Order: sequence, then structure tokens, then C-alpha cells
Amino acid sequence: MRNVVIIGSGPAGLTAAIYSGRANLQPLLIRGVEAGGQLTLTTLVENFPGFPKGVQGPDLIEMMRKQAEEFGTEFKEGNVTRVDLSQRPFVLELGEERIETRTLIIASGASARLLGLESERKLLGHGVSTCATCDGYFFRNKEVVVVGGGDTAAEDALFLTRYATQVNVVHRRDQLRASKIMQDRLRRNEKIKFVWNSVPTDILDPAKGEVTGVKLRHTKTGDETLKACDGVFIGIGHSPNTRLFSGQLEMNEVGYIVTRGGAKTSVAGVFAAGDVQDPVYRQAITAAGSGCMAAMDAERFLDAEH
Repeated sequence: MRNVVIIGSGPAGLTAAIYSGRANLQPLLIRGVEAGGQLTLTTLVENFPGFPKGVQGPDLIEMMRKQAEEFGTEFKEGNVTRVDLSQRPFVLELGEERIETRTLIIASGASARLLGLESERKLLGHGVSTCATCDGYFFRNKEVVVVGGGDTAAEDALFLTRYATQVNVVHRRDQLRASKIMQDRLRRNEKIKFVWNSVPTDILDPAKGEVTGVKLRHTKTGDETLKACDGVFIGIGHSPNTRLFSGQLEMNEVGYIVTRGGAKTSVAGVFAAGDVQDPVYRQAITAAGSGCMAAMDAERFLDAEH
């Protein structure tokens, strides 16, 4: 029987592990398939406090992991295949293994939706980004492409105009899906250009280890063109990793776990932290902060029972 089990090993899960470990709760952290979360796909992180010269995303995750281990966190590799939150103790299954726990912290994160191009995967962190707020600073005085037509893409494009000389919004249709106020802001910004009825078919150049351009196919004519650029931002949204908890926890219309009064979910003893419950900020520092909240809420929940 575990006091606390944490699902997820990004900033939220590891911070929850540090805090619950220091509270002597002997946490078990299940690392999951994408161990370390989205930070492992990031190169230089310059906006996490305490690193004046920045820190590599994977290095930051590794330091957090060692810190959690120092305070007694037990790590388990693998992917949770089933959870039962209908009664306590909660039951988790990792293949054939069954784990029981008094409290559960869900920090399974959200995955950026990608285009599905092989070159996109190879160039992630090397000119291809899913986070304009994280990486926009590296594209000062450069030309970039933003793929998408919703509010995510619009927000990314507007943010990038602070740094880039030109921001090209590539959309598969001839009009945006973004809210009218966002569309108006885009059209008023002279740095933003639109490439309508177009979809990326390839990103150049993995062989060089950097982005030099994007191949685009016109959705109506089928014609292919090459758009030179220095960076590509994928702005087609994120999907929270919450399928396991469908029907067991309250979620919003797109699947983010709803939390109230800190990190509390709709089931007593279950807490959520990080991108799995945050569709707005999605930053390493906010994920870490909510991981702290989840661990403290879990500790107080267990104290109240005794």
C-alpha cells in the first residue's frame, strides 16, 4: 500500500515527488512513455528561475529527478494501462502489476499536436518548436512560419512578432478559425503575412540540423512551393494525456482535468498538476508550482485521515 503515487515525470510530477518525499510519504513515481515530458524535447530553457545563462531542458529534468531521488522517491518505468478511482485505495495497473495507493497525483501532461512529418520530429528543438513563449527569443531578426489557424496559432504569431522580422501564418483554409478579436490583431500587425490554402509537406533541412525552409502544398491546386524560413512553430493545439481517467474525473470539453481549491479533482484523494489541468499557461515553472500544490494537498488529505 502506497501513501502517494505520481503519474508523470515532467516538472509537475518531479516537484510533487520532491515535496511528498520531504514530507516522508515515500512517493512512487511512474515515469510513463514520454519520460521527462515536453522539456526533454527542448534545448535551451532561459525562463526557469535560478539559471542566469539558461539550462538545457533534459539537464533540468535530470537535476529534478536526482533531487526527488535524494528525498526518497522510488521510480518505476512503464506506462499505466488502467486505473480504478471508484473506491479507495485507488488501483493502478502497469501491465500485469497491480499497485494500490491512498492518494494519487496525476501529472501526465499534455502532448503537442504535431503534423506527423518525419522531418518535424528530427528538427524538434532545432528550429521546430511547439512553444512560441518558450523559444521565440531565439528567433530575433529571423523569419518564421506558424502553422495553424486557431487561437493557439494566432497567439503564437502575435508573440513572435516581438522578435521575428516576419511571421508567416500557414493555414489549410482561406480563413482563420481564431476568434474575431485575434484575427483583427493579426491583420493589423504589419509583420504578419498569411499563406492560405496551404499545408506543410516537409521541413528542411534535417541533414543540416537546422530549419532552412518549408515545403508547402496548395490544398486546391496541389502545387508545391518552397518557403524559406529560419524556424517553424506548430500551433495546432495540445491534447491532455487524460484518456485513462475518462469517465472517472471531471474534465472540461477538450479533456483537461478540472481542479478546484488548489490541485483537488472531483474525486477525493486524487490531485492533478501541470499541463494535464492547465490549458492556459503550459510553462515549466507553472507546472512545477502546481506539482508543489498537489503534493501539499495530498499530505494534508492524508493528515486529516489520521
